[in-house]
Amino acid sequence: GYSVSFLPELDQEWSWPERYSEQPVIPRYINRIADELDLRRDIRFNTRVESARFDGSENLWQVDTDNGERLQARFVIMATGCLSVPNWPDIKGREDFAGDTLHTALWPHEGYDFTGKKVAVIGTGSTAIQSIPHIAGQAGKLTVFQRTANHCVPAQNGPLDPVVERERKAHYPEMRERARYTRSGDVVPQGEITIMDLDDEALEVVLQDCWDQGGFYTQYPFADQMTDPQANARVTAFSHQHIRSRVKDPATAELLCARDHPFGTKRLCADTGYFETYNLDHVHLVDLNTTPIEAVEARGIRTSDAMFDVDVIIYATGFDAMTGALTRIEITGRDGLVLRDKWDHGTRSLLGVSVAGFPNLFTVTGPGSPSVMINVVAAIEQHVEWIDACIGWLGEQGAASIEASPDAENAWVEHVNATADATLFPKANSWYMGANIPGKARVFMPYVGGLGPYRHHCDKVAADGYPGFVVTGKQGGPA
Repeated sequence: GYSVSFLPELDQEWSWPERYSEQPVIPRYINRIADELDLRRDIRFNTRVESARFDGSENLWQVDTDNGERLQARFVIMATGCLSVPNWPDIKGREDFAGDTLHTALWPHEGYDFTGKKVAVIGTGSTAIQSIPHIAGQAGKLTVFQRTANHCVPAQNGPLDPVVERERKAHYPEMRERARYTRSGDVVPQGEITIMDLDDEALEVVLQDCWDQGGFYTQYPFADQMTDPQANARVTAFSHQHIRSRVKDPATAELLCARDHPFGTKRLCADTGYFETYNLDHVHLVDLNTTPIEAVEARGIRTSDAMFDVDVIIYATGFDAMTGALTRIEITGRDGLVLRDKWDHGTRSLLGVSVAGFPNLFTVTGPGSPSVMINVVAAIEQHVEWIDACIGWLGEQGAASIEASPDAENAWVEHVNATADATLFPKANSWYMGANIPGKARVFMPYVGGLGPYRHHCDKVAADGYPGFVVTGKQGGPA
């Protein structure tokens, strides 16, 4: 799943040690790709892009970096990542804390020794759920501050079975081709089971099998889980039953059961021993709905009813998702239009790759594309292939620029919204909607139609000569 498809030799040579490999393995894999393709010569490391401005008279972008360099380019491709800008919460006194402050998205490369320390974790999303069991293994005392419980499924991580790995390697080409056209961008079962067709006993057997497999297997096999509230409620009940069986204290178990959003409408978290961590005597859960944080002070965190003295505060408070990395760059298109201003009332794009008013600017896994809803590596590859083909087509046509037309952009945004509205996704105050960032417009940003249908649509647009896009500079047309 989370590996590239364009190096079949590497598929055979590389062996993943676990289902979900530890962080150090990922850079080794990426460096191997860089070595295979000699990529470093084309990369500027330790360089931040501060602005990009389109010069309409030259049909060129001027890109300024933080080291004072100005580059000119005909095309700019923003591959800045959907989850790359950490979100720091606006908590009074946050800068006053005298101990160590960490963020799960900015973890020290050298690691951190929590041995014997009093540790606070703020947040119970994905990064918290992954890190809390490890922190608890070292800390003298761990206090977790939870505002919103999240639905969580077993990661079922562990060493890969050599027999299974050999079988997978033997069928990599056909598996990858199949994954290109599934909803999830993976080869897990897709929509083969209708929950409401099963009685309680049969459903429990099916769900237990899904839980035993973990990950995507708990979401994609069902046809009605994300569209039928009753079907979703049955999965939620099963999930809560599992939590109660794993957490000894009934009150803590109930706090850990997510109730404010349907199952799967926020990105599902995957756990390895997370719920059992709360059975440890030195681990405590604080419900911020009843006792909110009032301030951070030099010695710790003060809530409405207690003071928590701590040595370390870890913010597991997520990201400015989908748009954060783009709006932090001063991107200026035609007639002085700034992308940040255009998106101030909600993201708008065509196919998630092009924005009206920004010629020759492409976004990889941008708002309006499947991106974070699926296997993101498959999403990235589809976008890069499509953008590459588009640029090649422009060269063949002798065209100067391409951008989304306002009408086509509006139509695509309406389609993205209608597709989301046909599901339960909008019922959650999720980062899919920007709800975790104060002041951010509430718009459902990703496309929930799935990779396969999205790919077919993009391919048809290309085959038909890019309808919905404004192409300039053809012979006889404007330069």
